Amino acid sequence: MARLRREIGGTLVLDAEGLVKLSNGDLRALSRAKLAHARDATVVIAATTLAEVLRGGTRDAPVYHALTRVRVISIHAEQARAAGELLGRIRLAGHGRALDALVAVVAMAQPRPVVLLTSDTKDLERLTEEPDRPRRERVTVVHI
Repeated sequence: MARLRREIGGTLVLDAEGLVKLSNGDLRALSRAKLAHARDATVVIAATTLAEVLRGGTRDAPVYHALTRVRVISIHAEQARAAGELLGRIRLAGHGRALDALVAVVAMAQPRPVVLLTSDTKDLERLTEEPDRPRRERVTVVHI
């Protein structure tokens, strides 16, 4: 957690699992979101994450409650193109990975430092590689 404390300060990005855990009261997700807010960091999700998580009805209530403290980043054509090109560049395919690529594109566009909470660290570490950036400025992918 000490490493994470140093890195949060710009943006905390949640993928679908991060949002679900936050909305279900997972202690690790809650503590990281609270720390981010305490450090004036922004907690964000990609708009596509809503499609992964919401299903309609009362079961969505915890997610909507969590969204009151989360900024939803719209996905436009240029982000979609960037995500597709990213998948091609690192040779990943599949619908699930396309959603991960959109999360990665959103994460890499946020103010630094950026911490991305996910259950899919392997793919998201590949998708957020930024070899041209100094290591301390790269997206940090953390398992949630």
